[in-house]
Amino acid sequence: MTSSRRERAKGRSRKRPTVVRLKTDPRRSALMARVRQKGTSAELAVRKIVRDQGHDVRVNSGSLPGSPDLFDPTRKLAIFVHGCFWHRHTGCRACTIPTRNAKFWLEKFEQNRSRDQRVVRQLRRLGYRILTVWECQVKTPAKLARLERRLDRFFERS
Repeated sequence: MTSSRRERAKGRSRKRPTVVRLKTDPRRSALMARVRQKGTSAELAVRKIVRDQGHDVRVNSGSLPGSPDLFDPTRKLAIFVHGCFWHRHTGCRACTIPTRNAKFWLEKFEQNRSRDQRVVRQLRRLGYRILTVWECQVKTPAKLARLERRLDRFFERS
């Protein structure tokens, strides 16, 4: 490229929008990087209960809306295992709002909730029955026993 062409190209260069990056605490960044989306301890506990009950389910469908954590395509059943913090389990102690950058988090949580509702509607339109299991429901043996009965009823009705 000749120097005159370079000079002309300089004048036409695209201006990129400036991205404002918030200063991130390295400890916070490391913590957030460890948050899992699949294979969480709550999901593994639910999977174990369902398999122990003798139900044949598949894991993490990419072909269904919202990628249910567990699903049975023949009986049209879908189970979501939600983290109480990320999906805003009403009345749960884990459902807190971070004090730093609260506006961002409130918007994020609202987007998560509306996406969850939209996905449930889409699956119901496809004929699926949905069960949402919350992370706090697998924390203690008493809650696990209650969840076992709930899962058993969910599979019985199909």
